[in-house]
Amino acid sequence: MDKIRIIGGTPLKGTITVGGAKNAALTLMPACLLTDETLTLSNLPHLVDITTMANLLAQHGVAMALNGDAANGGHTGRVLELTAADITNTTAPYDLVRRMRASVLVLGPLLARCGEARVSLPGGCAIGTRPVDLHLKALEQMGAVIELEEGYIVAHVKGRLKGAHIIFPQITVGGTENILMAATLAEGETVIANAAREPEVADLAHCLVAMGAKIEGIGSGTLKVLGVDRLHGALYSVVPDRIETGSYAVAAAITRGNIELVGARFDLMESVNKVLTEAGVQVEETPRGMRVSAEDCELTGVDIMTEPYPGFPTDMQAQLMALMSTARGASMMTETIFENRFMHVPEMSRMGARINVHGASAIVRGVPRLSGAQVMATDLRASVSLILAGLAAEGETIVNRVYHLDRGYERVEEKLAACGAHIERIKSSAGE
Repeated sequence: MDKIRIIGGTPLKGTITVGGAKNAALTLMPACLLTDETLTLSNLPHLVDITTMANLLAQHGVAMALNGDAANGGHTGRVLELTAADITNTTAPYDLVRRMRASVLVLGPLLARCGEARVSLPGGCAIGTRPVDLHLKALEQMGAVIELEEGYIVAHVKGRLKGAHIIFPQITVGGTENILMAATLAEGETVIANAAREPEVADLAHCLVAMGAKIEGIGSGTLKVLGVDRLHGALYSVVPDRIETGSYAVAAAITRGNIELVGARFDLMESVNKVLTEAGVQVEETPRGMRVSAEDCELTGVDIMTEPYPGFPTDMQAQLMALMSTARGASMMTETIFENRFMHVPEMSRMGARINVHGASAIVRGVPRLSGAQVMATDLRASVSLILAGLAAEGETIVNRVYHLDRGYERVEEKLAACGAHIERIKSSAGE
């Protein structure tokens, strides 16, 4: 397996271009199943998870054409055309779905358009329980008959799904997305109460509207969807990745550097920017995105609690913990979304971080300097948090098992190296 080698201690300076949001793209791609016309997505990130979703859609019969941005060596700004003129298979197999939990998002579109679906229970990072029962109960309210057979969700409906008033007992991003897509082709009106408000959900809703869907309340906690007989194709650009933005903002802060994040959406970063500012980091909007600077700053500890959007995102908790390990004083990190999201703590402790976990909270006491060490990534966001810690650490850090990283960050070592980081990828040898 590949490794990332870092020699820390260099303040990062320069610009980093933020790519399209992984979590938005993985939601937008299955929307192609709702129409027999072509859905064209631009600003698509080049990531392992995107490839996995493309492979899943291909085995459903979706035809695809990929166009890279020649001016950037095909690395950024990818344009993907997806055409589901004929859905030849309504089974999403275990071998593909197990790699990524977002695969379950084909369930709603397949059921709405074909009247049937057989989808393996999903996988993904092992950071806690992510039940799909909320998806299934909502689809049952819309008239679907659902059974679990040998690890598969087997669903069918006679005729069309029916509009329903769905109240999620807890906020579910994937559940909101699945039902939103299913409701676009349902008969009558569907109301989704306690809907997730994440920008990626709004991005999906805007894309569906571009395809001819009738949706009200986008960006709010209540979505109203009036079903239509058919959707058409559309051209849509994926929203910039707010988690990638936040991760590189922390890279600037933890190295006491100065980075402009080109293409970042400042308006989507409010909760993260508020915490960074409270810690002493300078954050400002620029004509091209946003600038993050911690030059000559003495950062102080701040407390955070992860919450659904617009609260502080769980996907930024590990990165902020790395930053707080280098700040003066103590910080408390409270995780309310996933119960197993402190798996990076033992690895950060190997680098000299002072972190004590108490149930769903972690107390972080800043140290003058982290030390380089051999560490192992346990999930996607833990991977980047260890790289961030390595950028600030004294000496050499080797981050092992970075295949997690490639699921959510495109060319991370290249982007950081362009800002002065001493970082390289060590390719695995044959048989390793």
